[in-house]
Amino acid sequence: MTDDAHGNRSGGERPGDPHERRRELAAQRLDEAGAAGLVAFPSRNLQYLTGFAEEPGERHFFLVVPAASAADPEPALLAPALFETQVREATTVGEVRTWSDGDNPVAATRELLADRGLDSGRLLVDDTMWARFSQDLRAAAPDAAWGLASEALADLRVRKDDAELAALREAAAVADAVVGDLRELGADAVGMTEAALADRIAERLAERGGRGVSFETVVAAGENGAKPHHGHGDREIRAGEPVVLDFGTRVDGYPSDQTRTLVFDGEPAEAYAEVHEVVREAQAAGVEAVGPGVPASAVDRAAREVIEAAGYGDAFVHRTGHGVGLDVHEEPYLVAGNDRPLEPGMVCSVEPGIYLDGRFGCRIEDLVVVTEDGCERLNRTDRGWE
Repeated sequence: MTDDAHGNRSGGERPGDPHERRRELAAQRLDEAGAAGLVAFPSRNLQYLTGFAEEPGERHFFLVVPAASAADPEPALLAPALFETQVREATTVGEVRTWSDGDNPVAATRELLADRGLDSGRLLVDDTMWARFSQDLRAAAPDAAWGLASEALADLRVRKDDAELAALREAAAVADAVVGDLRELGADAVGMTEAALADRIAERLAERGGRGVSFETVVAAGENGAKPHHGHGDREIRAGEPVVLDFGTRVDGYPSDQTRTLVFDGEPAEAYAEVHEVVREAQAAGVEAVGPGVPASAVDRAAREVIEAAGYGDAFVHRTGHGVGLDVHEEPYLVAGNDRPLEPGMVCSVEPGIYLDGRFGCRIEDLVVVTEDGCERLNRTDRGWE
């Protein structure tokens, strides 16, 4: 089995294909939501349901999933003809219809919806669908009512299946290995720019088996560390200063996301050593709080109480964590006011931080999986600054 240009596993029909199971579950959820069907376009939802990853473009590309109770419940893909070979190799969707440049894609969409009995009733469309395509769907099914696909998919995507967890574990292991590579740089990192170190991280992620970066790499040296989403620039790394390193890669489409704050040469200032220990304790308290039935807000509170008790409450300026799946940021959000109970299979970050303007910042982040009796850390590297 090989990877295609989009990072999909190819190999035709596969026994026990998780995407087929997800389509079946989605079809059941459509009945529960009182919807006749679902239409996805190139997005994380389409990737979740088919395994095929593609960026939105100018051409009409739809996945149609009828409700389980439909007269014809078989899902179907409508794709531009130039994608046909890739789609057939990368997915287990039984019916793939194509249209060619010069054809009328709205007519092809109308025909597919009518064949599946979806030219009326309530249809759920991808939450991120571009307006031009949603308008063309309305033209193809003028008698339909409309809702959002998240009604059927949100509760499925928030709990990861075995295939998703395997990919997330592998992606986390790649990121952990690169943290080890960075620690080995030691004094050699001094004098490098943030941008050069970000490039080094991307290279090492690829060499370790990742595919690209899962978001813009954060390399924030010294005072730049006080900006939680600094990114990276031309600032040179100096001896004895903290550098916030937040990065990840993708494996089978699933991302890693971890943060360590390292000092590459010498000892940091005493003030930083104190802050780092507070953040380390807060992160440990947050992880300890994760478990089935625990409100998401309770994890935020557990980490925040440690930082507030140390006198840095005003310097912790963001939520404690977020869910991670095909999207790097998704439900559940570990934030005050979100009392949604955590459930086994949910994956989230735990990443408290302290940010002192003009001086430095510190953040420590691991991904964790909620289990039946607590949680499993996906990131295992040391959380110290050395």
